[in-house]
Amino acid sequence: MLLQACLNGGCDRETHPRCPVTPSDLSADAIAAVAAGAELVHVHPRDREGNETLDGEEVSHIVQTLRETVDALIGVTTGAWIVPDVAGRLRAIAEWRVLPDFASVNFHEEGAAAVASALLDRNVGVEAGLWNAEAAEALVVSGLAERCMRVLIEPTEPTTEEALATVAAIEQVLDAGAPDVPRLLHGKDATAWDLVAEAGKRGYDTRIGLEDTIRMLDGKMAGGNADLVRAALSHYRDAELSV
Repeated sequence: MLLQACLNGGCDRETHPRCPVTPSDLSADAIAAVAAGAELVHVHPRDREGNETLDGEEVSHIVQTLRETVDALIGVTTGAWIVPDVAGRLRAIAEWRVLPDFASVNFHEEGAAAVASALLDRNVGVEAGLWNAEAAEALVVSGLAERCMRVLIEPTEPTTEEALATVAAIEQVLDAGAPDVPRLLHGKDATAWDLVAEAGKRGYDTRIGLEDTIRMLDGKMAGGNADLVRAALSHYRDAELSV
């Protein structure tokens, strides 16, 4: 099993006072998360104003900083909300001078196949983000599934019951069209901990971090990403042993 630490997507200092934003913050959090047991680190690069960015200079700086300070594979987002224009997203990726080990591509977004192809052409691993069965179908139709490092099964529904129904629908598509691609399962907010456990039961990889939840299993505010990683490893292993 691989555990990915998702350090800062959708998070800011108002959401959680320990949310890492600057390169030095991200570096310190990545070191702590890896020491706690994470093997992969996923970040959302920020500019000097704290806004998410795909800018070549900013992404290169943050990836280089992390690579110099932590022994883990480094991944970044390519979310369309950052650069909605597909051509603009492709131009930004072309300007990355220091390449991450992998990048996530959401296959419900316009231009996902083009973005994934551009990353693969630069030897950047692709995590195919699947929010629903339609996204899984888009991945299979693209012909890129077998070239992906892994698929991220990441339902967005607010309850575990609804999320697991979406997981089942995604799995049906993947079982038919991309059965051999490694799978990472995770939830968000109210479903985060239940889906860590579900990943343990299914033998999937998983992830945790302030991007997915700011709260521990008992509902208390997490001290930071490292605390979440430690708890997720324990929770995963308990679920794995319960099968």
